[in-house]
Amino acid sequence: MPISKRVSKIGLSPTMKVAAEAKEMQMRGEDVIDLTVGEPDFPTPQNIKNAAIKAINNNFTKYTNNVGIIELREAIAAKLKNDNGLIYSANEIIVSAGAKQSIYNAIQALVCVDDEVIISSPYYVSYPQMVSLAHGKTVVISTTEESGFKITPNQLKEAITEKTKLLILCNPCNPTGTAYTKEELEKLVEVIDGARIYILSDEIYEKVIYDNFKFFSIAAINENLKSKTVTINGHSKAYSMTGWRLGYAAGPQEIINAMSKYQSHSTGNASSISQAAALEALIGQQDSVETARQEFERRRNFLHKELTSIDGVTCYKPEGAFYLFPNISSFFNKSADVLKINNSFDMSMYLLYKAKVATVPGNAFGSEGYIRISYSTSMEKLVEGAERIKNALAQIS
Repeated sequence: MPISKRVSKIGLSPTMKVAAEAKEMQMRGEDVIDLTVGEPDFPTPQNIKNAAIKAINNNFTKYTNNVGIIELREAIAAKLKNDNGLIYSANEIIVSAGAKQSIYNAIQALVCVDDEVIISSPYYVSYPQMVSLAHGKTVVISTTEESGFKITPNQLKEAITEKTKLLILCNPCNPTGTAYTKEELEKLVEVIDGARIYILSDEIYEKVIYDNFKFFSIAAINENLKSKTVTINGHSKAYSMTGWRLGYAAGPQEIINAMSKYQSHSTGNASSISQAAALEALIGQQDSVETARQEFERRRNFLHKELTSIDGVTCYKPEGAFYLFPNISSFFNKSADVLKINNSFDMSMYLLYKAKVATVPGNAFGSEGYIRISYSTSMEKLVEGAERIKNALAQIS
């Protein structure tokens, strides 16, 4: 049976492909340290699990409203007001099966054939693929390590055309961990103020920030911008709820209604049990969020120090998320054993087979010359992983 052209144009997430190879090696008994997947290693907090168990025991196991239960949407509205200074009604919020689905729904609701969507590289691997599935065209702004992997107002101005429909901003960013200050966001907004350009702000790593950095939501800059912005967030990173598949979007009701239509014909409502757990996550104790954040900061500091001590490796020290994006291009066109390393994919494969450490090649994120390393695993594994990487890179000449 022939596959549709739109699906044929996209591939499986490179993050998942490398992780799958690492898991196969582990199943064969090989001692692989997997630093590919952005998934906190902490268990979901007990109070959240208890809320889910209670929901099951109370038979809260049926369909819910397509956009999510009212109690959860009201709790999300309260969170957005208290944390981000954003005022939304429950009707301007939709709950989905993960933040990724919220992003996909928003792109489907906003992007028409040949509309241009601006994203910056390095980018989250799924953004261009989602735009392609909506028959839009991705316009990539390349950023540099020297600029902190942030787009400049001039770059944004040059990228905008009469076909520009949407700017996707990942803040803090996957894969670099870079985060924009309020002042930096305001300068970007000056470029697009008055233009008919929508913003999709992916803020899933909002709670994973370091060095007393002050996170700021772009939609809070002014009411005009808020009326053109869809803010994406969820529970997977802050509350270690990746498998619960619970995300949400807040934005103008017209866009949220369109997203609801799309969702009603794809997945329908998010899991009722996950929604009960997500409600407790927002209204219950928040100690676990800060405990995890502090541990991620400790891991970042350790791994960044270890990587930058290696000759030929440079690495931006991120403000948020739980990734490092080291520059390993100085090892290109060199060899180890019989393998010649020409690009980031070669490097990731070399580290996987030689050091038994799984990473993700930078070209998956639109930035050749780098690899992504997730430190959302135990310090014990990071210590061993760093030592293995050092030894493997020392053998390249």
